[in-house]
Amino acid sequence: MRHDSTGRTFARESIAAQALGWVDEETRAIVAPIHPSTTFLRDPDNQYRSGRVYGRSDNPTFDQAEALVSALEGGTSSMLFASGMAAATAVFLSLAPGDHVVVPEVMYWSLRSWICGPGARFGLRVTLVDMANPEKVAAAIEPGKTRLVWVETPSNPLWGVTDIGEVSRLARAAGALVCVDSTSATPVLTRPLEWGADLVMHSATKYLNGHSDVLAGTLTAAEAGDFWERVRATRSQVGSIAGPFEAWLLVRGMRTLFLRVRAASQSALAIAEHLERHPRVLSVLYPGLSSFPTHAVAARQMDGGFGGMLSVRIRGGEAAAVAVASRVSLWKRATSLGGVESLIEHRASVEGPDSPVPKDLLRLSVGIEAAADLIADLDQALAR
Repeated sequence: MRHDSTGRTFARESIAAQALGWVDEETRAIVAPIHPSTTFLRDPDNQYRSGRVYGRSDNPTFDQAEALVSALEGGTSSMLFASGMAAATAVFLSLAPGDHVVVPEVMYWSLRSWICGPGARFGLRVTLVDMANPEKVAAAIEPGKTRLVWVETPSNPLWGVTDIGEVSRLARAAGALVCVDSTSATPVLTRPLEWGADLVMHSATKYLNGHSDVLAGTLTAAEAGDFWERVRATRSQVGSIAGPFEAWLLVRGMRTLFLRVRAASQSALAIAEHLERHPRVLSVLYPGLSSFPTHAVAARQMDGGFGGMLSVRIRGGEAAAVAVASRVSLWKRATSLGGVESLIEHRASVEGPDSPVPKDLLRLSVGIEAAADLIADLDQALAR
């Protein structure tokens, strides 16, 4: 909830819809302007009282986007990045060579590849663990040496759910920070800072923007301490800054975040329940199903739905899965997720031979089309 000047409080849905209710003070426009400038004027006495110096560190167009993400996540400070990968790697690059990190066995493949490749060459010591098993997480953490525990929940593309509160408790006892990739849950369904995490990350390219036309990433901090300032310096020094037009589009997308995520979640559950009974489907991976291994954690931790992402394993192996994907017409065969249009992807083909993803798996990103149309399209693809 957020207070206005009269002391009234508003729900996060209202905060998102009005993008904090900002009004341009000069023109009284209710949509903020875009500031393309890369440099800012010094005062006559050589100071920068505006707080703006150079576009690689800051831009006025970021202010509304960052403040809105902070409000939705319940954080004290947020930063906008050029992409989700830029946001995620900034956290790891703000550690020191030799630091130990604990990361999930199953997670977004591009980040996993970076952590185990360039990140390890940078000097990080990496332990991969089943993040849904608190006992294994506890065994992987090295007290006094582990600096970061990275959580992705639900995890892409198997959608296992991690108990953020328990992992945060384990990490805090060992002196480690916890950063949660909450891209697929969004602040609509899960707010990791409320469960004890220190940082929350989003590939804003996905649900926060929601229209498949922006590359952006965000980080939000529970408290803006020394490590947060190192991340801010990393963003400026590496130059992983978003563009002003992307920041403006991101705010526009977040205005409909709650409507889109709830619609996608409702349709995803209907699709998952339908496919769970389909004779040509081996299994359905979706946190909203009572049969799903981490459903109990999801039901406790996710508020108002279980997200728009699910995966299905097709009877007949890789060839059958690829064939099903080739036969859809309403679903689009494309990488990414979280847009208004529904996407289908044979994930193992994208990740390559080292991927732990089953070769019979199709990843589905449910959009906001009619659920009945999406189900009918899958049914005809499975039947042919």
